[in-house]
Amino acid sequence: MKDVQIHTAYITLGQFLKLVNAVDGGGEAKIVISEGLVKVNGEVDTRRGRKLYPGDTMTYQNMTYRVTQ
Repeated sequence: MKDVQIHTAYITLGQFLKLVNAVDGGGEAKIVISEGLVKVNGEVDTRRGRKLYPGDTMTYQNMTYRVTQ
């Protein structure tokens, strides 16, 4: 698991995917999220605007990231 620090209260799932360089841009983020390829806290989430807070985890392509502040 890799810790990723944010400097705001939360970050959206689409923004987080871009931050960790898991996708090249917002369009790709929208596709992988809508296809159910991303898990938040162990469960598939298809909402690009899902808010991630410190302590939340996101898994994509067998990599897990934890939001920290």
